[in-house]
Amino acid sequence: MLDSDLVAQHRQELRRGSTSLACLALLATTPDYGYNLLGRLAELGFEIEANTLYPLLRRLDKQGLLTFAWDTSDARPRKVYSTSPEGVELVALLREDWDRISQALHQIGQDS
Repeated sequence: MLDSDLVAQHRQELRRGSTSLACLALLATTPDYGYNLLGRLAELGFEIEANTLYPLLRRLDKQGLLTFAWDTSDARPRKVYSTSPEGVELVALLREDWDRISQALHQIGQDS
């Protein structure tokens, strides 16, 4: 039986890279602010803490992969993020990579 801590560690590593892709893909379809994005990610099985998401959003913005606009319609202004054209291009490239890796892993499983 596998050690549950070991499994959790490897799952976290797998999610770490895929969370960036998921954020960029989701924000390419529907711009949103961080709190809503947390819920959308959770609905898809990406359990992520707010203290992990917000630094990720800042990093993606700094890299030019996201843009944001201030929503001042409520009492408290919020950043509404969307994926930049460069981010959309990266999503397409990373999805191709993801599909290729996934196919290779399925092939490995069939060859065993």
